[in-house]
Amino acid sequence: MKDREARHGGALLVDCLAAQGVDRVFCIPGESYLAALDGLYGSGIDVVVARQESGATMMAEAAGKLTGRPGVAFVTRGPGATNASAGVHIAQQDSTPMVLFVGQVASDQRDREAFQEVDYRAMFGPLAKWVAEIERADRIPEYVSHAFHVAQSGRPGPVVLALPEDMLSGLAEGEAVPTVSLPSGEAAATDVAEVLDRITAAERPFVIVGGGGWSAEAADALGRFADAIGVPVGASFRCQDYLSNDHPCYVGDVGIGINPKLAERVKTSDCLLVLGARLGEMTTSGYTLVTPPVPEQPLLHVYPDPAELGRVYRPDLAVCARPAAFVRQLAEAAGARDCGAWLREARADYEAWQVPLETPGETPGDVNMENVVGHLREVLPEDAILTNGAGNYSAWLHRYYRYRRWRTQLAPTSGSMGYGLPAAVAAKLTHPDREVICLAGDGCFQMTCQEFGTACEFGADIVVIICDNGMYGTIRMHQERAYPGRPSGTGLRNPDFAAWAESYGAFGVRVTSDDAFPDALAAARAAGKPAIVHVLTDPRAISPKLRLETVS
Repeated sequence: MKDREARHGGALLVDCLAAQGVDRVFCIPGESYLAALDGLYGSGIDVVVARQESGATMMAEAAGKLTGRPGVAFVTRGPGATNASAGVHIAQQDSTPMVLFVGQVASDQRDREAFQEVDYRAMFGPLAKWVAEIERADRIPEYVSHAFHVAQSGRPGPVVLALPEDMLSGLAEGEAVPTVSLPSGEAAATDVAEVLDRITAAERPFVIVGGGGWSAEAADALGRFADAIGVPVGASFRCQDYLSNDHPCYVGDVGIGINPKLAERVKTSDCLLVLGARLGEMTTSGYTLVTPPVPEQPLLHVYPDPAELGRVYRPDLAVCARPAAFVRQLAEAAGARDCGAWLREARADYEAWQVPLETPGETPGDVNMENVVGHLREVLPEDAILTNGAGNYSAWLHRYYRYRRWRTQLAPTSGSMGYGLPAAVAAKLTHPDREVICLAGDGCFQMTCQEFGTACEFGADIVVIICDNGMYGTIRMHQERAYPGRPSGTGLRNPDFAAWAESYGAFGVRVTSDDAFPDALAAARAAGKPAIVHVLTDPRAISPKLRLETVS
């Protein structure tokens, strides 16, 4: 992009985004970055206007997950930035590339606590990979190039750039920097050979996959590698689409509500290969499956950031490499072997765990979530994208659904409520030819329910299934365990969500029985517009494992 006369910093900034291949941004408009909004006018970059900044950044984070390139969001200063922090935290914990631009007070007003002034370096420092403020317009190309490199290099994550108002509106000179050039992230051949030697020599090997920086090609390579050596593969928390769940080597998710038999296999493995996962609290069941600092299992840890290797666990072999690159190397070098009964029994345990009839106890109520999810599993195409936020309702989805393609699961490993709806909007805009289903609890949905309006405005024909039990179910579950019979602060009075959808001109339907769900879902999928399926569940069915005797 060559220099142009009399253009302001906002125009130069947008030129730099275009040079990085950005074709869509998510935003809430604000006067602090008017010049950037002006630069976006006629730029060819799609501008999706959300309803609240957390929704905008969650959409950007989901776009980053889906494309592997940084999702981009713009928000205004002060309250806009604080609202946006939710999406930044998700991107950090989920290792998702994202760049957030935040308007800032004019440079001649700094350090006076001017209107909505915030020190963004201090505010976002613990949440992002890099936080900076662009003080000179002629350095916009440098900062944007560096931001996109940082967001995608090593362990991917979010970058925050603050934009002083006068810097953006002033005249700018500069030339956009071409798109990022990243290192291959491959490991040394000796590391590849040692990993293969160790895992093929083991009698009970186990692989856990997760983290950022993967791709469809890497997921395919993972399947070829696992098939070649016959090793069981478990997905870390909310990474269940990294290997097709129909693959004979896939044995379940190593996360919340783990299959007890799978947990025992992780514990008794004699060679644990971790590809890309951090081994955080959720994946290790509170650091009990793999105990720090020296695990009982021999640990081979492959991770793109050397600072993470040895941070919590001392590995027997640490390999600093991008997991997507490393798994391709493994697939190319792996020879044939068979784990025999170890793999077959692990796969059989997974398939048995998915049978609803083996759920302990009889599920109360006329709508059983295992049947709802079972129906989704039967009728949805394999490339359908399912999104969810946080809440006990998601446990049924994680347990009973089968993800068959890469990036068909969008869910926050950070455990953020409200994520499913904005993620679904971003998914449908990114892949308009694919079905997008959001599963949300009544509390989770209402965290960001205003983004249903964004879906309606921008023609994102998503289907939202709201599981309404009239409470914050996860917290109520913990209350019943710690303080039984003393509910406090967890009840919800909810609207008729189907009627609420219709008020937008969208489709809405209520479901009060298992028998009614298939027809309701079919109608929602065929509606040709955003849809809500309002499913009323019994509050006693609080989780796949726990039933309440009574609800007061």
